Amino acid sequence: MKHGVQDGAARRVAALATGVGNFTEWFDFAIYGFLAATLGRLFFPGASPAASLLASLAVFGVAFFMRPLGGFVLGAVGDRWGRRALLTLSIGLMGLATTLIGVLPTFESAGLLAPVLLVLLRCLQGFSAGAEWTGSAAFLIEHTPVDRRGRFASVVSATAALATCAGGLLVLTLELSLTPEQMSAWGWRIPFLVAVPLTAVGTWVRLRIDETPVFQRLVEAGARSEAPLRQSGRDVRAIALTFAFSSVQGLGFYYLATYVVTYLTATVELSRPRALVLVATGLVCYAVLCPIAGAVSDRFGRRRVNLVGGFGLAVVSVPAFVLMGTGTAAGVVGGMVLFAVFQSMVSVTTVCMLVELFPAETRSTSSAIGFNLGLALIGGPGPLIAAAIASGTGSSTLPALYMVVVAAVATLALARWLPEVRGRGLDAATATPAEATR
Repeated sequence: MKHGVQDGAARRVAALATGVGNFTEWFDFAIYGFLAATLGRLFFPGASPAASLLASLAVFGVAFFMRPLGGFVLGAVGDRWGRRALLTLSIGLMGLATTLIGVLPTFESAGLLAPVLLVLLRCLQGFSAGAEWTGSAAFLIEHTPVDRRGRFASVVSATAALATCAGGLLVLTLELSLTPEQMSAWGWRIPFLVAVPLTAVGTWVRLRIDETPVFQRLVEAGARSEAPLRQSGRDVRAIALTFAFSSVQGLGFYYLATYVVTYLTATVELSRPRALVLVATGLVCYAVLCPIAGAVSDRFGRRRVNLVGGFGLAVVSVPAFVLMGTGTAAGVVGGMVLFAVFQSMVSVTTVCMLVELFPAETRSTSSAIGFNLGLALIGGPGPLIAAAIASGTGSSTLPALYMVVVAAVATLALARWLPEVRGRGLDAATATPAEATR
């Protein structure tokens, strides 16, 4: 039996549907990065180890540039056929792509076809991921009482961190349990094939929940957009604001989830197992901070909390990396927690504002455009830019300057133009394009 959202139990089912699916998508998306070195040897052989790794990381980056296209297409699905349809399609595509990567032939057995197929499947992963974060935000917040949106929004931020943590720990466990030969022969496939049960569970849970009340009212009123991509042109200012706060959110998250591992192993020279365990600890702390940040934003507003988070990242990024640069367990985790306090504020308010800034008719499409452009152009390339700065300068703290500059510039713009949206109605009649940008 499907569930409505008339009571607390049903709202928890909506949160579960969002959390399980979001965890699955982020797990699937992240494990490629943790296996980049192994995949480089298997799919791009014949070059130096560094060149193979670079080729593998380039394929990792391709997915970020597919995200805007996925946001355009799948976002329109959410506005035309419903939030649940969008999320079910998104998790299905991600699970399919990840599973197929797990059964791909390597270069040794398939030649050039192997890397070509890997690139295509990684593109499909990026296409799918382009709608997951914004789709999850709309689905969850449209189910949630107005005074608890921030707390429920933390599910999206926290499960992304926990999924990345789980992916890293699974890869680490395999690397410690198997010989290098076993890892190259078949062990690398296991994390990708874990997508099969995860996708099945995530899809089943999402199919058990009703469409959001907001979208149901759109359908009943005959107000669904027939051309959400065209109508999203009315949301240009809100899309620009979304680009700004999503750039800070995306860059901060990828620093925590991916770059810190590279920083600890390449710059601080910690062993990979130690680095992964410390980063996993920091990500768990970040996940715990997310519901606290959500509750604070419910009390004090999205604008204020987001600005404090953005300016906070500009101030603490360098000190956080100084702490992590000590290489001690206390220093690494302490630096990550210092960073995570402000990152959680930015992340949870981003989830809320992706919904509260936009009218119901074009919410999925317009929010996906701004969010994914921010990730593709600013957030996604961040770890690569930071690694290049560290490699070129030999400095342990200069990589943090990219975070400082992005956070400072974007947050200054938001301080001038970002409206307060806490408590704003989510139906078409109460959240028009004009209202969303006042």
